[in-house]
Amino acid sequence: MTEHDEAPAGIGMGETGAIAAPPNRAPSPAVENHLAGILLIVAAMMVVPFMDALAKYLSDRYAVSQLTWARFFFHFMILAPIVLYRHGAAALRPAQPVLQLVRSGFTLLATLLFFAAIARMPIADALALLFVSPMVVTALSPVMLGERVGVRRWAAVVAGFAGALIILRPGFGVAQLASFLAIGAGCSFALYTLLTRKLAGSAPPLITLAYTAVTGAVLMSVAVIPDWITPPPMDLLMMAGIGAIAAGGHFLLIRAFDYAPASLLAPYTYSEIVMATAVGWFIFSDFPDGWTWTGIAVIVASGIYISWRERRTKTT
Repeated sequence: MTEHDEAPAGIGMGETGAIAAPPNRAPSPAVENHLAGILLIVAAMMVVPFMDALAKYLSDRYAVSQLTWARFFFHFMILAPIVLYRHGAAALRPAQPVLQLVRSGFTLLATLLFFAAIARMPIADALALLFVSPMVVTALSPVMLGERVGVRRWAAVVAGFAGALIILRPGFGVAQLASFLAIGAGCSFALYTLLTRKLAGSAPPLITLAYTAVTGAVLMSVAVIPDWITPPPMDLLMMAGIGAIAAGGHFLLIRAFDYAPASLLAPYTYSEIVMATAVGWFIFSDFPDGWTWTGIAVIVASGIYISWRERRTKTT
């Protein structure tokens, strides 16, 4: 059995660990520079774990709802002037508002779940479970997008979920609520990715990103009211840092896709695990155990294989 017309399995973990750029976005031939694209996406992956570290550090004093509010509110405050300057207010009316709203809702849910997970478990462990997202995208793409998935990619999906089970180790007293929150974040992010594919070409990437930011900011500004604690200046500055890092990571990612195709860049998003591990170790003294590293290796290998198959099918 062969595979045809398969879109990229998913790009970017980050804010939730996750950041994402529109799949299927191709670089302009005039500016294509694969090395620049790779360096930019690795830079994005090196930046984003610091956002997760700030969220984890503040989770002892603030509810997850307030940290999620900070992520979207300050991201929007930074992004809004840029979008208005480049596209004008009229561009903020999307062509498919319902899909945009649902897509943004899955981004918001993924962030809530991931921030809740890292408040209870090491960042690298949660991020590894979040990386089941490309496997979920591949598994659901035949149903949601009508795409054909071949036997080898199905095998990679099964292997990826086996990697998640190695990390969870159900029946050995390791699985915990935080682990399932991280997996839930990965599934939510996968649905966000699938809806991003459906919306591909309907609006400039910056507009789609702005719609996500404003939706999260508005909804969380209401949801945070019962949990609100007025932060002192230093904590408020760190909350602003969460949004600023999210905005900076997204900017680097979008620029990366200006220079190189998604299928080439996808494997480099796994470099985020390296920085997440370093940040967790130095700041929180958390370091994955041997079983977790084994699960991470299986998940990463599965994701890279899915990306490699996608790139190969597009060049043959």
